[in-house]
Amino acid sequence: MDSVDKKRLRAEAHALKPVVIVGQSGLTDAVLAEIELALNIHELIKVKIRADREERPQISEKICAATGAELIQTIGQVTVIYRLNPNK
Repeated sequence: MDSVDKKRLRAEAHALKPVVIVGQSGLTDAVLAEIELALNIHELIKVKIRADREERPQISEKICAATGAELIQTIGQVTVIYRLNPNK
């Protein structure tokens, strides 16, 4: 994905609200399942990660690796990820 596509997706994500929140329990299988479901439906989602500042990048990387999604942007506790749904 090139920078033009990422810029377009960041603009689209601006109006979105986080659909999944990673809480105190961390990145569990249930949370990953919800992220998978949200990506299948919406393709572009925001995930709120309630963890220490040092842990957030690792959690974002784990989410992207487990779901096959691409990290678009991270600002504070909110991460924007995208995965194309070929069935749409």
